[in-house]
Amino acid sequence: MTDGPFSSPGVRVSDPQVMRALAHPARIEIMDYLHNNDAGVTATECAGRVGLSPSATSYHLRELAKYGLVEQAASRGDGRERVWRAAARNMRFRAEPDQPGAKEAERTLADAYLTNDFQKMHDWAAREGDEPEAWREASLLSRMHLLLTAEELAEVNKQVMAVLEPYRAREREAGAPEGARRVLMHYLVFPDA
Repeated sequence: MTDGPFSSPGVRVSDPQVMRALAHPARIEIMDYLHNNDAGVTATECAGRVGLSPSATSYHLRELAKYGLVEQAASRGDGRERVWRAAARNMRFRAEPDQPGAKEAERTLADAYLTNDFQKMHDWAAREGDEPEAWREASLLSRMHLLLTAEELAEVNKQVMAVLEPYRAREREAGAPEGARRVLMHYLVFPDA
């Protein structure tokens, strides 16, 4: 385990090399899985989630560790299995404008995340008809235009995050009510023109 730059509850990542290392569909899925598992996971457990072999997943975990995005967690038994965890509870990616290639790396990473999430939205649309009525009714795809200043938008974001915080999967895992499922909340706000 490490007390490196990613060991705080949340960090800002500005290194283009780290962004490029993460901008891979399997690595995004691995990080998503680790961010939602406090106890950590093995490469084999993670492989089932990301659809790769345990050896391919292990390779990606080692690459992510090389950049400080994941770290080894405490062993759960005899110490023979390698357990991994996210090195930070959350990350914010923001390129430094004066770093060569930083803006391109940030855009590449954003595109990779959006591609991943939009594929999940398409998957939901394809299976929605097979879901129970309660889940179909509770799900929402909404779009609206707002008229805000930058300060107002920051306040809206703060309030939305405060409402969502008690429902974060990672913190709720042990005491979730019966029938609870993981829900992907995709929240995008940005100037439209």
